[in-house]
Amino acid sequence: MNANQNPALSSAEIAQLWTGYLNTSMSKCIFLYFSNTIEDQKLQSMLQEGITFSDVHIQELTGIFEKEGISVPYGFKPEEDVNTAAPKLFSENSSLHFLYNYVMFAVSYYALAKTLAVRPDVVEYFNKCLFEANEYETKLKNMLIDKDLYVRSPHIIPVKGPNFVESKKFMGGIFVDKRPLNVIEITNIHSSLKRNALGSSIMIGFSQVARSKEVGQFMERGRDIAAKHTKIFSQMLQESYLPVTMSWDMEVTDSTIPPFSDKLMMFMTTSLIALGAGIYATSAAASARKDISLNFIRLSAEIANYAEDGANILIKNGWFEEPPHPADHDELVNRGEKS
Repeated sequence: MNANQNPALSSAEIAQLWTGYLNTSMSKCIFLYFSNTIEDQKLQSMLQEGITFSDVHIQELTGIFEKEGISVPYGFKPEEDVNTAAPKLFSENSSLHFLYNYVMFAVSYYALAKTLAVRPDVVEYFNKCLFEANEYETKLKNMLIDKDLYVRSPHIIPVKGPNFVESKKFMGGIFVDKRPLNVIEITNIHSSLKRNALGSSIMIGFSQVARSKEVGQFMERGRDIAAKHTKIFSQMLQESYLPVTMSWDMEVTDSTIPPFSDKLMMFMTTSLIALGAGIYATSAAASARKDISLNFIRLSAEIANYAEDGANILIKNGWFEEPPHPADHDELVNRGEKS
């Protein structure tokens, strides 16, 4: 092989590029909608920047796929999946929280994609995307802070240390011998609480604008699950006399005009649920107290089932775009035998 030639893309690289295309085409639709409902001029400018980033990334990803002879994903189309004339569904503050959390997940995605990439041009692409997403996340976070909207994790006064565990009681029982939460557990619980509080608001909004009854009922179910998880995480913090974060449930407008297609709302919801399940699993592994770990495992199983039902709705409606895969050799053999 010529030293200047790139090797063929690995399965991991194809997976991340393919996922990136779907997410980027969805991001453009999201930015287009909010750019027509957001009044804050600084955020307006950032949304226009996001639209430009999306266009450039879609063009670059298309070029990579075409060069490698890989089918370009269908993804999401502004003419099909967003109604820029739809009125405001979320308040200005909730919209900012929505965008911040969406970009925060993008940072995590690009960080993982960069570590999985090996081919120099793909590494360079994801490095650039990670830098842009990181800058974007910082700007949105600063906007939340400036508006006094950023919900910080609880403040504590740590005991003097260093200290080392001397008893198995540190792991705690299920019902008794519960020690105070440590900072790692507080962080995971508080972060999950914030995500579910915002998720509940998003599901309320999506449920009232969904075109199909099935999608509306799916969103209502998600609203109830998020509310339930919010209550559980709140109780965990309250048991250690820690403050509980706010809720954004009241910041959904009364609009029933859908800003996005049912396909986009379903894809976004199931994608975020899948990410949430992964975060729960990580939180369970990082929690030394048994009751906390078991709670995360139990809740993870619940949202995994919910995500599976969402995937079935996507498949039923022809909205589930199949990721690239190698040929099914068994099927080819059977086809040859029949002929």
